[in-house]
Order: sequence, then structure tokens, then C-alpha cells
Amino acid sequence: MHTKQIITAGADLSTAKKALIMIHGRGGSAQDILSLAQHLNVKAYALVAPQATNHTWYPFSFMAPPQQNEPWLSSALQVLEDTVDEVVDSGIAKENIYFLGFSQGACLTLEFIARNAARFGGAVAFTGGLIGDKIYPENYKGDFAQTPIFIGTSDPDPHVPVERVYASANILRDMNADITEKVYTNMGHTISQNEVDLANQLVFK
Repeated sequence: MHTKQIITAGADLSTAKKALIMIHGRGGSAQDILSLAQHLNVKAYALVAPQATNHTWYPFSFMAPPQQNEPWLSSALQVLEDTVDEVVDSGIAKENIYFLGFSQGACLTLEFIARNAARFGGAVAFTGGLIGDKIYPENYKGDFAQTPIFIGTSDPDPHVPVERVYASANILRDMNADITEKVYTNMGHTISQNEVDLANQLVFK
């Protein structure tokens, strides 16, 4: 199971007005994802990056039946919940909390915010979708109140079918998110400069 291990950077949580929670991908690390912040308009933000045990949030594909990824998936979602609680306890309101994830981290980010929809600052998912062999709308509740969310992905992508990206975007839109999805032809499983630019324009503005 995951133990809560959080790496911080940027502004101090106790004095910052905004926080960005950054979720790394499979095989990645909190330090890896934090390095992305230098390309984002988040200079004044507290940066908070939880670290997955063994660098993996859950063992199988995000498209596997959820029970196959248990108990790790529930543990990962709990780490995110605890991280958000810690940020709120530091004095930063939910509407000033932002999320960003890549790949497995993007899937976890979208799954967490859909299960806990509220007016957040915004969210960025670089190549991700809602988790499960199919979408389980009964797991999702709340109102995003026009929280800006950006999802970028490649078509094709070796891990994330573009159909799941569109389906996930539609669920979030139905939950009152201000969502933008952008599909890049043959981009590969990476983060492009254009995605970073759009994240800055749409979310970190």
C-alpha cells in the first residue's frame, strides 16, 4: 500500500495563495513531475508532488477492471485525498488548488477529481482518462462549477485509447467542467510544447 510521501517545491505552503498537486506517471517520480513546473505559469504556487510506492500508482492498465488494481487504486486515491486535505489545512481554499498529471498520473488525477468534483483552480491531464474497463458514472459526484480542465493526448497512444479520452471529457463536461480536449495525431506517449502552452493559456492563467 502507498505511504504518504510528499515532495514540495516552489512557494511555501504556509504563505502561498495557490497550490499545484502534481502526479507522476508509472515508473516516474515526484521529482520528475516537479521538473515540469519550470515550463508552467506557476511561479507563485506551492508545488506538491506525492510519490507512489515503487513508482507505480496501481499495477495494471487503467483500462483493467478496477478490482484488478485494488487495493492499490483505492490507496492512491486516498493519498490524493490526504494531500488535498493537507493543502486545505495550510490555508489554501479548494478553488485555488490545481492538479496536473501525466499518463498513469493523469488517469489518477481525472479519477480523483471526478469522484470529488468541486470548484478547483483547474486541472491538466497529459494523456489520461477515467479509470476502469468501462466508465462507472455512479462513482462520480459533485459540480465542477466551471473549473477549467485540459486533456491532451495522442491518436494513437499505446496506453490510452482516444475513445476513452473523449468519453472522460464528456463525463466531466456533464459535471459542469469547462473542459478542453486536444488530440494530436501520432504525437507519441509524451508531453508536447503545444500542450504546455495550452495548459498555461487555459488553466494556469
